[in-house]
Parts: sequence; structure tokens; C-alpha cells
Amino acid sequence: MTPGPDHPITVEPATRRWRALFAGHVIADSNRALILREASYPPVVYFPREDVAMEYMSRTDRQTHCPYKGDAGYYTLLMDGHFAENAVWTYDDAAPSVGGIAGHLAFYTDQIEVYEVDDAAVNPHHDEEVRAREAEAMPRSEVDEIIQHTDAGDGRSQREHWEPNVSQPDGGVR
Repeated sequence: MTPGPDHPITVEPATRRWRALFAGHVIADSNRALILREASYPPVVYFPREDVAMEYMSRTDRQTHCPYKGDAGYYTLLMDGHFAENAVWTYDDAAPSVGGIAGHLAFYTDQIEVYEVDDAAVNPHHDEEVRAREAEAMPRSEVDEIIQHTDAGDGRSQREHWEPNVSQPDGGVR
């Protein structure tokens, strides 16, 4: 079946970092998660497999079928003696309408806590990544214009100074 007005489904990149916590351990941490919104169900966070601690998971025989998303496979999670049976699912071959979630993992939130994280608080390279994205967005001609109005190293600007947009106080230094 194809999602439509009677059963809408959207998949979009998360705008924040997401984590999954089980038995006091972060088992997934991603700034590349996807959010799937389906009809009136709560949104589901899908984590890229590379951002999940797969060493604590075992594939099970459980399979389910969704007419909109395809066949789901399941994992059981075992960590520090804590066991969450079939608490993780994936659509290895997701239907074309939700193809972005293929190979991603989602967690049953009644067994595994899934929560948003402020990326700047946990990622020491956050500011560098933001600056890199901003630099990619600024056209090179604008960057060149700014650079040419800066000091060339000998105390002189490479171009005529811009008109000042503030005035100096009268009377000099006090």
C-alpha cells in the first residue's frame, strides 16, 4: 500500500542529536537520525546502524509486516544482565515510500529510553561543524568581498574602507 491522505507517512532528517539509553548505557547516539511520522501514531526515531552499539544485539526470528513500510526484523538487547526481547526493529528492505529508513534501527520506548540531546553540549566539534556548514552556504564572492576589506598585513586595507556606520565621541580619550 502507498501512504496517502487517509494514512500519511513522512520521513525527515532529525534537526537535533538523538540517543537511546538502556540499562544506564547509551546504546545509540546520532546526529543523523530520521524521524518517521505515521498517521496518528507517535513519531519514531530511526538511528543509522553505524551509530548503534550492535555488539549488544542479537537478531531474532521475529518478523512482522506493515503494508506501508514492508517487513520488519527484530533484535533482542542484552547488556549487564538486562534483557529486552525484540525491543529493536529494522526494515532492511523498506518500501519505496519510506526507503530512507532502510537499514536504520528503531527502539520500543517502553523498554529503551529515546531522547533528544543538545548537540553543542555533547559534541566537542559542534561549533566547527556549524561553521563548516555556514561556510559552505556563503557564496565565495561574499567571502572575497569581506577579505578584501581586511588588513593585508602591512596595516592597510586591500580596498577602500567602508563608510563608518558609527561616529566617534567628541573630546578624545578621557
